[in-house]
Formats: sequence, C-alpha cells, structure tokens
Amino acid sequence: MQEAKTNNELPGIPEKRQFTIGEVAQLCAVKPHVLRFWEKEFAQLQPNKRRGNRRYYCREDVLLVRQIRSLLHEQGFTIVGARAQLGQLGRQQDCLEADTQFEHSEISQMLLELEEIFDILSD
Repeated sequence: MQEAKTNNELPGIPEKRQFTIGEVAQLCAVKPHVLRFWEKEFAQLQPNKRRGNRRYYCREDVLLVRQIRSLLHEQGFTIVGARAQLGQLGRQQDCLEADTQFEHSEISQMLLELEEIFDILSD
C-alpha cells in the first residue's frame, strides 16, 4: 500500500464513536508512536485513556490529527508553528461533552432495565 502524501489521499473516516490508536494511525497515515509524540506536543490532542492506559480517539481527534499532519507534512510548519497555528480549538471539551451525553443515555437505559427486572421480581 502506497503512503498518502496529502490529506486528500487519506481514506474516509468511518462513522464510529471511538477509534483505537492503530485505527487512527491507518486513517491518518502516521505511525502510532508519532501520535503518542503529538499528544505531548499538542495540548488539544487528548484521547480518552481507559483500561490499561489504552487510548480511544473520537472523530474530532482524528480530524485534529489530520490537521496537524497537514500543517507539519504538507504546509511545512514546525511543531511550534503548527501549535501556534492551531491555537486552542476547544476540541477536548467537545469530545468530553459527547462522551458524557453517551454515558447518560447508557445509564438511563440501564435504569430502565433494572426497573423492569425489579418489577418482574416483585411479582
């Protein structure tokens, strides 16, 4: 497989809620260790870390990685220049709000199921 030279040559982003570091690496044509390095260099790139310190990126993270990749590889910015160009996008807050909304709906669904079980056991 030939490596994409520009973001226009990258594959489409699937309609998923979360992506692993390997999936993001493939979608953005960078190595996983580059993503981990960029997390340290760009404050906006903060994937959720769960069990075993596994990283889960939301769709906005994937778009941000593509933007960083473009700034560094296509437009020739340095890390410092790309960081300045990005500014504070508020991306992290968007991901947290999306996760919170999803978790609330999951909790609501579990409560409904527990109430149904309680009703069955009560009879």
